Amino acid sequence: MNQPARTRSGDSAQADRSTRQAVDGPMPEAELEEIVSSIGPKVKELRDMRGLSLQQLSDRSDVSPAAIHKVEQGNMVPTITTLLKLAAALERPVSYFVDEDESAPSYVVHTPAKERRAVYTSHSGIDLQGISGPYGQYFVAGAVAEIEPGASSGDKALRHPGEELIFVLSGSMEVDVGERTVTLGVGDSVHFRTDRDHRWRNPNKKLARAVWMALRPA
Repeated sequence: MNQPARTRSGDSAQADRSTRQAVDGPMPEAELEEIVSSIGPKVKELRDMRGLSLQQLSDRSDVSPAAIHKVEQGNMVPTITTLLKLAAALERPVSYFVDEDESAPSYVVHTPAKERRAVYTSHSGIDLQGISGPYGQYFVAGAVAEIEPGASSGDKALRHPGEELIFVLSGSMEVDVGERTVTLGVGDSVHFRTDRDHRWRNPNKKLARAVWMALRPA
């Protein structure tokens, strides 16, 4: 999947660094330390933007809460495996965490249907293809969701800051919000505050497709 356009892409930034090192020699230690020291604050900034606790990011990334906290506080330099997991969970390319500078973001993100990026989810049986710009630039996140028969968010209720809007394109699904259960068929929608206990499921024998929008607080 293509990433949203940037003035300097991760590949071009890496190429710039490689060219400069070939001409000027190895990267100065102070510059390297500056890049490494910026990783933790970037992780924490993105986690805060999404309203995620350490445990929630741990569940998404398969990195322990203690390790994430150490990375954020600058007490641990993440391995490439850890950084890859955190980058995927926070929906950013690895280059975002190691670029020496971040250029101003684009004000328009065009996502052709064939270039939708996969959106990470810790839930099984649901496939999410992103239709919105990246977190950090935008408050709204959107995806086309395919929910397999029998798939659900699990027995434990979800609760986090923000709002969600689900519009069903085909099939049907159910959403619990608080004490209320909403059954959604083709053309139906539900909009709810996610700071209430909520769950979703597809109890049917057919695949369900929906446009799923989420608003996260800054």
